[in-house]
Amino acid sequence: MSLAADINLADFGRKEIIMAEKEMPGLMSLRQKYGAEKPLKGARVAGCLHMTIQTAVLIETLTELGAEVQWSSCNIFSTQDHAAAAIAKSGVPVYAWKGETDEEYIWCIEQTIYFPDGKPLNMILDDGGDLTNLVHEKYPQLLPDIKGLSEETTTGVHNLYKMMREGKLKVPAFNVNDSVTKSKFDNLYGCRESLTDGIKRATDIMLSGKTCVVAGYGDVGKGSAQSLRAFGSRVIITEIDPINALQAACEGYQVTTMEEAIKQGASIFVTTTGCRDIITAEHFNSMKDDSIVCNIGHFDIEIDVKWLDENCVEKVNIKPQVDRYLLKNGNHVILLAEGRLVNLGCAMGHPSFVMSNSFTNQVLAQIELWTKPGQYPIGVHFLPKKLDEEVARLHLDHLGVKLTKLSTNQAEYLGLPAEGPFKPEHYRY
Repeated sequence: MSLAADINLADFGRKEIIMAEKEMPGLMSLRQKYGAEKPLKGARVAGCLHMTIQTAVLIETLTELGAEVQWSSCNIFSTQDHAAAAIAKSGVPVYAWKGETDEEYIWCIEQTIYFPDGKPLNMILDDGGDLTNLVHEKYPQLLPDIKGLSEETTTGVHNLYKMMREGKLKVPAFNVNDSVTKSKFDNLYGCRESLTDGIKRATDIMLSGKTCVVAGYGDVGKGSAQSLRAFGSRVIITEIDPINALQAACEGYQVTTMEEAIKQGASIFVTTTGCRDIITAEHFNSMKDDSIVCNIGHFDIEIDVKWLDENCVEKVNIKPQVDRYLLKNGNHVILLAEGRLVNLGCAMGHPSFVMSNSFTNQVLAQIELWTKPGQYPIGVHFLPKKLDEEVARLHLDHLGVKLTKLSTNQAEYLGLPAEGPFKPEHYRY
């Protein structure tokens, strides 16, 4: 059984999946390498990750490698209904549609715990930690038979480390987010393309000449700031971390507080921090009329949407995921995607090619955990550097990249294997 918005969208979804496969060489290479071997045979993978066209290619890679899969989305607005329909039609149970309520969202995750034959999940593939937390809190009896979990995003990784510190994590976990070929590509280059795609589809605003604020200068903030600046915006950064703040300053951005940025006339605000209470009542009341506010962090905690809903004079829905609030001071605030991920709520998320990097890491993590039971103790683990480099290598031909090779003398001089890995584990790219 599946529950998607419209199964009649399946053929459209399939056409886009076929196109996306051409832009996802990492996943397609894994199918070619492991398809006959079926290393995930016996794995019952419950996935909670944005149900997009790119995720459809991930799901079908997992099934090609032998896994049984069930799926829900990790955000109420991020599902692409044609992608969900195509996967449902293929026979993989999927519970996801764009515009779920919070209650429906939890219900969808719940449906992925037990498979059609009555057996429970024995692997978790998560994005943000909601599935991980649900299983640990509501289904603890299933934990002994779960071989492991892989986590996609920064917020979910923070959750894993918090669980570990508090003694609550009960299965081995792979931190996929901090694979170099994930965080330094998906978080950076993915956001560089998808943030402004979301803002423009939602508002048709001209970014050139505008003053924009990007809250946070991690990888997501870096990509977001680059994107806005490329359109001709003046970009101001807010940061708590002196290292990130110095990086931003050395890139030519002004770094100041949210309050000061508003005084300087900013009219577009993007939160990227993963932290709560970044834009609050005080900020809304000080903004210019019709300021645009959006978030590209995982959860909807960065912008105080509750205050807007409870204190506005009027809320007008312009179109799906675009709301214009009239404040008591007479000014308006335009909120995108209800403060949730703007790139997925108002656009189509990251491009397929960069998601191939991320999802190739996910599949490799699932293979590691499933085929090597007992090798990874309870804790948070990383894929080895050699595999990280291999993920990158799988994507080079698609871009016409030709690598220079180390000679024997050069390799001996550097003290490195000629075929890598080329950097120590502590190296920061």
